[in-house]
Amino acid sequence: MPEVRAFPSIPTKILLPIDFSPSSQAALEMAADLAKHFHAKLHLVNVIPIFPTTTLPDFVPEGEFIHGATKFAEQHLAKCHAALSARGVKSTYSVEVGNDVAGNIVEVVEREHIDMVVISTHGISGWHPLVFGSIAEKVVKLAQCPLLLLRSAKPGSGAKTRSAHSGEWW
Repeated sequence: MPEVRAFPSIPTKILLPIDFSPSSQAALEMAADLAKHFHAKLHLVNVIPIFPTTTLPDFVPEGEFIHGATKFAEQHLAKCHAALSARGVKSTYSVEVGNDVAGNIVEVVEREHIDMVVISTHGISGWHPLVFGSIAEKVVKLAQCPLLLLRSAKPGSGAKTRSAHSGEWW
């Protein structure tokens, strides 16, 4: 007989999109705390965007760029995984490559049967997010599961991000 959960809103698998920025490090802290509290598994995902060939310098072939970015992401995700294991948090991770970062994140939500997404904003203002929209905003609109959106301080604002962990994750 399948296990029946008493509270269907308690997550068993949490997704954290991570780009190794200070705001995603703060989100990692929060996601790790939630996963530990709910005895949930934490899945980390890093999405490597595919750029149009016109945006890469001629001396950087696309395949070489993707290989290098994937290797970098896997090394840093492995460090996060080890730190989470040391804290007693079960975790998995994946590296995705695509031209629609928010779409890739939503695909991972569906493929991994994610119950909750923890995502951070970068606090960026100006014309770029206004014209293109933020990745977090797109994920909020597209994901069909509960989300926790963590607002980061604007870059250069001098505001400090609270961190319960004294060291770096990566």
